[in-house]
Amino acid sequence: MKFWVKICAAAFVLATVATPGFAEETVKVGIAAEPYPPFTVPDASGKWSGWEVDFMNAICAKAQLKCEITPTAWDGIIPALTSHKIDMIISSMSINAEREKTIDFSDKYYNTPAIVVAAKDSTIKPTAEGLKGKIIGVQVSTTHAAYAKKYFGKTAQIKEYETQDEVNQDLAAGRIDALQADSVTEKAWLDSDQGKCCDSKGDVAFDKEILGSGVGVGLRKGDSALKDKINAAIKAIRADGTYDKISKKYFTFDIYGS
Repeated sequence: MKFWVKICAAAFVLATVATPGFAEETVKVGIAAEPYPPFTVPDASGKWSGWEVDFMNAICAKAQLKCEITPTAWDGIIPALTSHKIDMIISSMSINAEREKTIDFSDKYYNTPAIVVAAKDSTIKPTAEGLKGKIIGVQVSTTHAAYAKKYFGKTAQIKEYETQDEVNQDLAAGRIDALQADSVTEKAWLDSDQGKCCDSKGDVAFDKEILGSGVGVGLRKGDSALKDKINAAIKAIRADGTYDKISKKYFTFDIYGS
């Protein structure tokens, strides 16, 4: 009898060691449900790709986590995190003071400037005076919406949309005069056929309190074990060249930023 117990115990240990990911923790990763190229892009079957998806896969592999993408409406993504519907956010979310009242963040994993975009023949400038009397489109619940309201809202009309795609479409159709958004995702649109109407009018003046100190992984407050794993994984892929290898597939510049 003892012989068979030993055999079974040995088989169990062998199976445990031989099964990849046996002890991996499953983590639900919230990303905005709409396309946000080149960071997150779904195909017809619902499979996601893009720089941020590759980044997610790399840090999850380093941290030995089994990460499952969970598309979530952008304006509900923080409530989804705090209510345990998802475990972390990897969706180009800027680290800023307002969000840090509710959730925690990992270390920064990229940082790009905010820009104003308008029609090519427009003389608009990315200042309060340059946007006076104009209609400015922004995506709801973003740092860009908060910034536009603070700096341009007294002299311009701020129009909010559920998705960045809708903002871009209304600018192309002439229903708004300008938009404020992230420089990288707007470059992807400006390089497309629809975006040929427009160009960047320059970066907005930096405000760290609103625009933040870069993009981080959103985490629940108190989830220090997961935060430590993610921070260690970010450092590891930066150190071993994985981060640069991923980035070179999508960008010709250093997206990590200053």
